[in-house]
Amino acid sequence: MDEPKITQLTRIMAKLRDPDGGCPWDVEQTFATIAPYTIEEAYEVADAIDHGDMAALKDELGDLLLQVVFHARMAEEAGAFAFDDVVEAICDKMIRRHPHVFGDVNVGSAEAQTVAWEEQKARERAEKHAETGTAETHSALDGVAKGLPALLRAYKLQRRAARVGFDWPDAAGAADKLREELAELEEEIAHHADGNGNAAHLEDEIGDVLFSAVNVARKLEIDPETALRLCNVKFDRRFRRVEALMAETGKSVEDASLDEMEELWQQVKREELGG
Repeated sequence: MDEPKITQLTRIMAKLRDPDGGCPWDVEQTFATIAPYTIEEAYEVADAIDHGDMAALKDELGDLLLQVVFHARMAEEAGAFAFDDVVEAICDKMIRRHPHVFGDVNVGSAEAQTVAWEEQKARERAEKHAETGTAETHSALDGVAKGLPALLRAYKLQRRAARVGFDWPDAAGAADKLREELAELEEEIAHHADGNGNAAHLEDEIGDVLFSAVNVARKLEIDPETALRLCNVKFDRRFRRVEALMAETGKSVEDASLDEMEELWQQVKREELGG
């Protein structure tokens, strides 16, 4: 009988990591050096989904799975845990967090399940604090990973704070705060124009604007990470179109004035909007 494919993959990784005959690059890697690749592969999965490319998605999911196997192999070498332990842990977690599927709890809707999921996670965090003797340092923000992309972490921090009542009652309140932060940023920009600016203050004000914009998105039930990713795609598409239109006139964007590029940019927007 052929061995399961996942077993084949873990065996391949073990061979790659073997100091005696393995791959020198793979052997010298650590959790820290591999982590950036793990993040990159997750984004490439998202990109394949955005493009609706199933062939690419299959390939990128394989790359992401390899990252899991890679980390698990290094952990096994360190005597911490192995790949099977990772699988067992996630199986246990899924069963524990879905008592309405694997137990006798009734959940009436997807929204109710989201609430129940977060409540279960909170209980698990509290139990973990109790087990490690750190219950006195418990925070509503515990569990929001510091290594997340800043935009995503802002969104998760705000959601956690909202669960304990630290939140605007509606999107209008969040939008008012965004306008307030924009006004403070404009004031700081004016200080810079006068030669009295402070780089640290400017950075702080920009951070406040971004954080507030994320809050507005959250109140409108829009994922800011997805919104910005789609905006990036839109900008990429439109700018390439501007370059193409400029090339039709025998010029490059490097040779064009800002006014010329802005005129073409508006033309591209009208094209996309059907006008």
